[in-house]
Amino acid sequence: MSIDGITNPSGRAEAVEFANAVAHLWNDQLERRLVGVYLIGSLAHGGFNARYSDIDVALIAEGPLKPSEIDLVNRKAAERSASLFSKLSLFWADQHFSAGRFPPLDRVDYIDHAVPLMEARRVYPARPGLSEIRRYLRGQPLQNWSKEVQFFSALSELTVDDHKRYLRALLYPARFWYSWETGSIGSNERAVTYLQGRAIDVDLDLISRALLCRNQEEDPRSLFPERSKLLHVYDRCKQLVASAE
Repeated sequence: MSIDGITNPSGRAEAVEFANAVAHLWNDQLERRLVGVYLIGSLAHGGFNARYSDIDVALIAEGPLKPSEIDLVNRKAAERSASLFSKLSLFWADQHFSAGRFPPLDRVDYIDHAVPLMEARRVYPARPGLSEIRRYLRGQPLQNWSKEVQFFSALSELTVDDHKRYLRALLYPARFWYSWETGSIGSNERAVTYLQGRAIDVDLDLISRALLCRNQEEDPRSLFPERSKLLHVYDRCKQLVASAE
């Protein structure tokens, strides 16, 4: 498993330990209905750090989960560690991938990078094609990033609570561009390296400095004066989308 960009191995170990605890909670809840629990995201394909990364966990069950089951396991997980639970992002599906919360890019992540924490058997969804990936990206992900761009462009002061959001807003165009053109998902490092190899009119230096800031778990306030550049980067991503329509 790649650990590119990791600057705090102990933070990663703590996150994996928590994810394992969550896997056992789901095993206790579902018993024979559990198909598997996996690490995805930066804990699986590299780039995790304790300050800015989420703990992405994929759960596959024989059938749909009940909201009451999710609430119960979430409550128990939060009791184990409120701080780590705040980073937890659960993606789940039934064994046929016909129900649940498992967007196309996360299904690709599961297919390509999933690391088993607990597994009765491995099941795979149909791999989303490039057209499905692009249809997904031009929808809610692009809309959500647009809101972040507008928010930070108008913001006069960057608070501690917004550090993670701001770095994500700066790095998202690299991830967006990489997935739009390749239909794949990878680490921030892979996406930024890919973007650096493209002849496009965006401030690659700012994106690269944002990646360095993230990997070194630094304060991003030094990058805040350049927030207006997000508007141009967003326009370039919209042009990328329009060129494919």
